[in-house]
Amino acid sequence: MNFSRTDIYDVVIIEPQIIGDDRGYFSETFRADKLEKFIGYKLNFIQDNESLSSKGVLRGLHYQMSPKAQSKLVRVINGKILDVAVDIRMGSPTFGKYVAVELSSENKKQLFVPKGFAHGFIVLSEKALVLYKVDNFYSKEHDRGVLFSDFGIDWQLSTNEMILSAKDKIQPKLSETTDLFIFGEI
Repeated sequence: MNFSRTDIYDVVIIEPQIIGDDRGYFSETFRADKLEKFIGYKLNFIQDNESLSSKGVLRGLHYQMSPKAQSKLVRVINGKILDVAVDIRMGSPTFGKYVAVELSSENKKQLFVPKGFAHGFIVLSEKALVLYKVDNFYSKEHDRGVLFSDFGIDWQLSTNEMILSAKDKIQPKLSETTDLFIFGEI
């Protein structure tokens, strides 16, 4: 596995080693020990989530407040997405900035999104099957979001091609929300 930091230090791209032959391939898709060594702290992924979406579906930008904040490890089993992590840690040198990475069944890249980030993705292929690990259970009481169009993200599709939930269409702008994280306190 290869790990690399993005323009936002805490967001990490993971590229598994693919061992292939005429039968197909084998790959380790998750190794807690290697990821924890790279990021420098322990994780406890407790749940796997799966989402199937059609082209143009934009899910996000979502996060959960403490004490139910979540780190996520995202990968695509089938199809292609643009995966986005936005730093919403007040006081962070990268506050309000984002990382956008194309994840696909072809490139097999994964994105580690730590606590303190809003997360979302848009489907760029006809369909996409997305799997992600989380280190805290879903909590409706702590569920929050920010408006997908608030950061100048090039989602690679026009707004006419986007399919959003009613909830995601009316999320607040970052400047309008008081439910943010404090850098260094997560």
